[in-house]
Amino acid sequence: MTRARRALLVVGDVVTDVVARHRTPLAPATDTAAEIRTLPGGAGANAACWAARSGGGEVRLLGRVGTDAADWHERALRAAGVRPLLVRDAEAATATVIALVDASAERTFLTDSSAALRLSPADWSPGLLDGVAGLHLSGYLFFAGPSRETARRALRDAMEAGVPVSVDPASAGFLTALGADRFLAAVEGAETLLPNADEARVLTGRAEPERAAAELSRRFPLVVVTLGAAGALVAEDGAVTARVAAPPARPVDSTGAGDAFTGAFLAARLAGADPAKAAEAGCRAGAEAVAVVGGRPPAAPMGG
Repeated sequence: MTRARRALLVVGDVVTDVVARHRTPLAPATDTAAEIRTLPGGAGANAACWAARSGGGEVRLLGRVGTDAADWHERALRAAGVRPLLVRDAEAATATVIALVDASAERTFLTDSSAALRLSPADWSPGLLDGVAGLHLSGYLFFAGPSRETARRALRDAMEAGVPVSVDPASAGFLTALGADRFLAAVEGAETLLPNADEARVLTGRAEPERAAAELSRRFPLVVVTLGAAGALVAEDGAVTARVAAPPARPVDSTGAGDAFTGAFLAARLAGADPAKAAEAGCRAGAEAVAVVGGRPPAAPMGG
């Protein structure tokens, strides 16, 4: 008898976040007072943690980390309910992001991807899809050669196995550097695309999120564009089919809000929710995420 597929497999980045919250503008060439914390993060890892928090089936995470922080990240993931499948890299350090968060809770990232984008085809096996009902790929994987090839193999194997694939484009800045056409070609075959408004604009050249969402849904069966405090748009077959409002929130740090949306959305979809209901779950998680420091759910470990 074949075991029922219930698990979500996330393939993506595991990152050490250094979050610096400053209430005054940065002062060049001198000091700016800030509250600074070192936290577990990464778009893929954060999404996995939020999916696990949402309940349902098992959540697994494949990522590459340096030996410097591997144990810490494994403990944090297990405590958040995620089964870590971490590849330890003896030559590169764990990825690190410095998140500068201003008084409005808006964040700016300084990113050293290091080991995260060294995830290689040798780290992937089709057997990782055993028992998996959905595969999610962090867009960061597509911004370097080795990890892009790994993501492509995972996508191909999932398609052959009949496992639906979702992709989060991850970074408007990195998308611009890579090129929209190259990214779209690399993720061809995915069922669900989850960009934010800036990423959707880069991918289509359309300034209006509605037009961008509609255009992308001609290439992907389901597109959900997140709009921050304005909620999210759901698009299918070339048209926006739902507009979902976000609940009110008092933002502290917007780091990981999109990851929270992704994790909760995917968990809801695997539980049988339609796209609009899943987007509502994602918006609730996003509102919760901006009210805490860092990109993980409040119940996850927040320190070293």
